[in-house]
Amino acid sequence: MNKTFATFGEDTATQLLSSKGYTIIERNYHSPYGEIDIICSRGGELIFVEVKARRSHSFGEALEAVTENKRQKIIKTAYHYLAKKDIEMPVRFDIITLDYNKNSKDYSLRHITNAFLGEDY
Repeated sequence: MNKTFATFGEDTATQLLSSKGYTIIERNYHSPYGEIDIICSRGGELIFVEVKARRSHSFGEALEAVTENKRQKIIKTAYHYLAKKDIEMPVRFDIITLDYNKNSKDYSLRHITNAFLGEDY
């Protein structure tokens, strides 16, 4: 996937979260374990969001790209973030998928809250 499309997906996801009342804290947080696309908060929770954008389904659905291995990297990166920033608050892990339809030149967004649990780590 090209970087411009990935950025479009993350920008669109950020706009969606903001419109739902989430406070965006950070984007593209890197740790030795991996990256988290969006870190935001709402209602006393810190939310780590993975964004998956797809132009076609030839490589599967966007949601399928968040494999067990990818979830483990996100969880480890989240715990790294919490330790580095000395934050203690409830957390959750969300996924936002963006499916682009090249025929209609339109896209659909899906926000899955509590997509997986951090206790898996």
